[in-house]
Amino acid sequence: MCGLVGSAVRSPPSAGLQRFAARFSSGPRSGPAAMQTAVVRCVPTETKLTISLRLGPGKGGQRHLQREQSESLRTALGRIAQHLLKAQVKPGKGRKAAQAAGALAQAPPVVLYQGEQPVPGDTSNAEAWQDGAVLQVGETRYRVERNPPTLTQLRLPGSILAGFPFCAKVELEFGEVSHSLFEWLREEGGGWEPVASGRVFTPGNGHIGLKLKLRCQPGDGRRLGPAVELESGGPVEAGPGACTFDGRQKFTRQAPEEPLLRVVSYNILADAYAQTEFSRSNLYPYCPPYALEVDYRQNLIKKELGGYNADIICLQEVDKNVFTNSLAPALDAFGFRGVFRIKEKQHEGLATFFRASKYRLISQHDMAFSEALASDPLHLELLEKISANPNVKEKVLQRSTAFQVCVLQSLKDSSKKLCVGNTHLYWHPKGGHIRLVQIAIAFRHLQRVTAEMYPDTPLIFCGDFNSTPNSGLYEFVTKGHISADHPDWTSNGEEERCNMSLTQSFKLKSACGEPDYTNYVGGFQGCLDYIFMDMNTFEVFQVIPFPSHEEVTSHLALPSVSHPSDHIALICDLKWK
Repeated sequence: MCGLVGSAVRSPPSAGLQRFAARFSSGPRSGPAAMQTAVVRCVPTETKLTISLRLGPGKGGQRHLQREQSESLRTALGRIAQHLLKAQVKPGKGRKAAQAAGALAQAPPVVLYQGEQPVPGDTSNAEAWQDGAVLQVGETRYRVERNPPTLTQLRLPGSILAGFPFCAKVELEFGEVSHSLFEWLREEGGGWEPVASGRVFTPGNGHIGLKLKLRCQPGDGRRLGPAVELESGGPVEAGPGACTFDGRQKFTRQAPEEPLLRVVSYNILADAYAQTEFSRSNLYPYCPPYALEVDYRQNLIKKELGGYNADIICLQEVDKNVFTNSLAPALDAFGFRGVFRIKEKQHEGLATFFRASKYRLISQHDMAFSEALASDPLHLELLEKISANPNVKEKVLQRSTAFQVCVLQSLKDSSKKLCVGNTHLYWHPKGGHIRLVQIAIAFRHLQRVTAEMYPDTPLIFCGDFNSTPNSGLYEFVTKGHISADHPDWTSNGEEERCNMSLTQSFKLKSACGEPDYTNYVGGFQGCLDYIFMDMNTFEVFQVIPFPSHEEVTSHLALPSVSHPSDHIALICDLKWK
């Protein structure tokens, strides 16, 4: 076990065990046949393997031998013998004395055993160095561990707040995070005291001012690899005080029971957008730079989402790394499973989570609108219509907008299925006509899923639609049709006119109504986000109240030190009819 101080430890898998083998405990182990350990990293896609073992005292005795996988075992064992001779030469002697000592030294026998039988010398290295083999070097015996679970990266966030859950970024080779062990310790009287286990940890007020340490032991479900310890870069800090979501969570303390279904839709503001100089200087100049940092905002987001006790959570603007290393493990600890869909050529996308005790994922039907329009015969008629205006066609096909569609099944009643759509439509204020094309593609795709693939499956459609309640898109979604002369068809001027009438067969309603705003920044306040529900299947039981205007504007606008995004989460309880 090795103690590593700092906020991050990284060793890329391509560097192999050579870079991190020093963290292995290669000394004698307890057990009926106590022996040292020889760690072998052998990956089929690489030409070489690495043998790591200790041939002498201290750090200088650690050896990392890279050998060709196709090379004979006999040659590799000969190299180990040579390294042992070098380890036996005492430091401080001149070059000639060292050469003389090496010449006089007698190489010990070096043999690799499988069971009681020596492995033939003409066996290739890739075949010879198997897990559980025993390497005999003179009087010393080494148990071979081939490709043990190994940490290649362990990182703690730069911001750790009391009362807010957080987790480490973990990357492994030959293991799974779900099979790994995590133990949290705090500073105590010059030492360390264990305080919790599990990947996600919520420090309390008693931890303020103290550093934390994470001890992680990677696993693969069959065995555990060497543990690594990592100290936090700084002490636990006090939280920001009251957050905009605190009052809302008074209404969500209890998870809903059947026939209720709690749904959340939330644009959480991608770090890729929050951290630009333009964002800091122009979009959110009122927000302190530290409150725009991803680690700080993730503290708030995880506490906010965990406190809503939802059944389904649809998120937009989710950074890929945030999903993998922050949201997915945290929400997993809260009882959720999640799936992610990235936008093409982007670093962010969509994430849908569902409560694992109530639902299971049957299938996914994700797509990119541009790709579907260009290649799926289902949208051929629509493609022909917009092809009449090449400017519109090009603009639609250039967009990276994604659509995430999940079909869930109730664990309590297998006959009860649910289709959940999640999207983030084109953002431009003058892009109403582009959004109409995108939503038309979405509805035809949803019709295929809910009528042809899973007949009579009800729909919940969430997202940031970048459309206000007086838009053509909102009219199309809630009324089922839009006329060819709607003003939104010329939202970017006559040169991009693409008049057409559209219809869709879903009977949908905005479950949270038409709030004054769901997006509140310095230059814009308006309702852009919705949870559209199937009126044939659901009715609204309750809408969780929004933060008060005073709370939203307590730091002028959003995001702020008490609110992690420029959007506000939509939360409602629906009731199955």
